[in-house]
Amino acid sequence: MVDLGLELYRAVGAEADRLGLEAYAVGGVVRDFFLGRPCTDIDFVCLRRDPVVDAPAGESPTIGIELAHAAHHAIGGSKVSVFRNFGTASFRTPDGLELEFVGARRESYSHDSRKPVVEDGTLDDDQRRRDFTVNALAVCLNAGRYGELVDPFGGIRDLRDGLLRTPLDPDVTFSDDPLRMMRAVRFAAQLGFRIVDDTFDAIARNAARLKIVSAERIAVELNKIMLSPNPSLGLKLMLKSGLMQQVMPEVAALYGVEVVEGRGHKDVFFHTMQVLDNLVASEKAREEQNPTTDSTPHLSPSTSLWLRWAALLHDVGKPGVKRYDPRQGWTFHGHEARGAHMVKRIFQRLRLPLGPEMKYVEKLVMLHMRPIVLAEDEVTDSAVRRLLFEAGDDIDDLMLLCNADITTRNEDKQRRHRANFELVKRKLVELEERDRIRNFQPPVSGQDIMDTFGIGPCREIGTIKDAIKDAILDGRIPNSRDAAWQMMLDLARSLGLTPVK
Repeated sequence: MVDLGLELYRAVGAEADRLGLEAYAVGGVVRDFFLGRPCTDIDFVCLRRDPVVDAPAGESPTIGIELAHAAHHAIGGSKVSVFRNFGTASFRTPDGLELEFVGARRESYSHDSRKPVVEDGTLDDDQRRRDFTVNALAVCLNAGRYGELVDPFGGIRDLRDGLLRTPLDPDVTFSDDPLRMMRAVRFAAQLGFRIVDDTFDAIARNAARLKIVSAERIAVELNKIMLSPNPSLGLKLMLKSGLMQQVMPEVAALYGVEVVEGRGHKDVFFHTMQVLDNLVASEKAREEQNPTTDSTPHLSPSTSLWLRWAALLHDVGKPGVKRYDPRQGWTFHGHEARGAHMVKRIFQRLRLPLGPEMKYVEKLVMLHMRPIVLAEDEVTDSAVRRLLFEAGDDIDDLMLLCNADITTRNEDKQRRHRANFELVKRKLVELEERDRIRNFQPPVSGQDIMDTFGIGPCREIGTIKDAIKDAILDGRIPNSRDAAWQMMLDLARSLGLTPVK
């Protein structure tokens, strides 16, 4: 007997008994129960205990809606949302669990669409249509069989062994619904499972089928991979299988080493994966060391997601600017600017948000070399002030990314880099406390200049404002209104402007 542990399961089973239905908890909730993982989305499948011979076609999907309304009456929660075309209904419990109900079904697919033709089916039919054996588990909720596990494809064995395989022929499974290939990679990254060889080989054979899947659905899976405990595992599997070439050819282009005159550069793809691993480790360490008291804002899941995207794309501009110089070797001059320019195009194609999230990733890609260059050269106050000014509130995340970007295996070089990097971080703190540069605006505004000299908008206003900003960032005057006002008067005089009486 499998006791899933919540009273709502018995409530759903009781309502199913009253309606003459068989009811099962299926899929992810059963898988996660055995793995000891929390699950907030619970799927139920139901079917007639004694099928009606003359029941009209399409009744099986309809009974899921019927059971949803009955369960809602017993459990309470948000209003039932009904999707009659799909035969599903769902509601949220008072405890915040999302429950979805559907009648048992079988599915068939046409070659040019991942939208199935749905027919009434048995529990066996319903389990056969599942993507992986570990997601084809079902637990009966009816009183007479409560807790009985139905596992026709060895899902429990695969859970124990940490394996992902399809219940049926993997070529058919992935050709029918190519999004399942992305889900395989996502589950591997989330659970640390291994995709068995014949299933992985089928992903490689069917990778091109991903073109029939909408960008929005692919992006959902990508973001889940990026937020997984081991995103680099999922991304490496995407590259190896050919999915990366379909989804993000710009990232796939990072793979490989070119050799000229016996000199090769590092593989930028695997460097990027190491940066991601370093970033994930530093995120975890920061949360463990400062669970509640750290003044640095903690990474919310959304912030962590876009910081990880910045790590994935930080070197994406390198293939476009790669050059070989006989004296210097391989160079990638300007790759940060090229990469920042590419971010919007990638986000547009994947239907990722084009607002603050994209701007954040663009900024971090553009600036990711700046702290590294500072750490290698003399750390001047002026350079640190300019970095603070340009990074603004994202300076802490930028420093996390740049620290993760130190991947050299030369221990002496790594030690030197990290020591200089710590110096940059101390300078950032000192100058921020003293000069209040982060997100600063020059103490004298354009309106101040117009009012003082009785002029309208003109080039001279920009000249004065930029000169004051540069003077503050260079440390030639303090970040104060008095000092900025005096500089404004001096500059205006040299430009032939006179204060109005």
